[in-house]
Amino acid sequence: MWAKASIVAIVEGGNEMAERTSEQPKVALVTGAGSGIGRGVALALAAKGVRVVINYPPGEEAGAEETGRQVGQMGGESLLVEADVSKPNAVNSMVSQVLGQWGAINILVNNAAVQPNQGLLEYRNEEFDWVIAVNVFGAVWCSQAVLEPMKRQGGGRIIHIVSVHAKRPTDFDPVYAMSKAALKMLTRESALELGKYQITVNAVAPGAVAIGQPKYGHLRPVVIPSYEPRRKLGPRRVNRMVLGRVGTPEDVGLVVAGLADDANAWMTGSVIRLDGGSMLG
Repeated sequence: MWAKASIVAIVEGGNEMAERTSEQPKVALVTGAGSGIGRGVALALAAKGVRVVINYPPGEEAGAEETGRQVGQMGGESLLVEADVSKPNAVNSMVSQVLGQWGAINILVNNAAVQPNQGLLEYRNEEFDWVIAVNVFGAVWCSQAVLEPMKRQGGGRIIHIVSVHAKRPTDFDPVYAMSKAALKMLTRESALELGKYQITVNAVAPGAVAIGQPKYGHLRPVVIPSYEPRRKLGPRRVNRMVLGRVGTPEDVGLVVAGLADDANAWMTGSVIRLDGGSMLG
């Protein structure tokens, strides 16, 4: 069941304090929501009546506007906010803007990620820093920024988008896989720390998902010449999926929306594998 968030205002007048509570829709901040999995998550949450904050990096406004248009077609509410999640000041400014507009952040989905698809010997310092800054530090900075609002609200949901490659080694991008493994441990550690505030922290680990583009889901501080995937999704990987198909952003969005639901308030520190059965064999 989707409960609405309560906003409590304390009004001082002489020696008296009055408490006023009003029911408002929940608010979800989804990073990297201008395309791919982020868009799927935003649409799934909007379908549940959640107000969606569509984060996007500088230069990627068109994708965010398309997500917002689709949310609007569903009758939902969205707020587009530009911010590079790898920069703490930009993240703090984004959260302040959301609170100023809607007064709460009940759900945070750390989705923004970059994946150069390079082998170990191909990585340079700049590319390594880029992947870790967006994929790992971005989730840390966003989680830090929403903690105080969530604590004041009496709880909240933090959901990280990780990957099956946090567990299964890849032959096309070891640093990306390493960043997602770091997020799995961040999920468990922060769940342990934040449970006393009724803030749950969980993760979804998708397998192959058809996002229709290279995973440059966030700001590109380094120019990488001509994107050339090292491995295409061949029959071997599809055949691993016992359901016979790759995933869609909508598949991931539905699971994230379920984790954000009040019905799952007792679930924390978990990583849900969502891979069409590819890890079974």
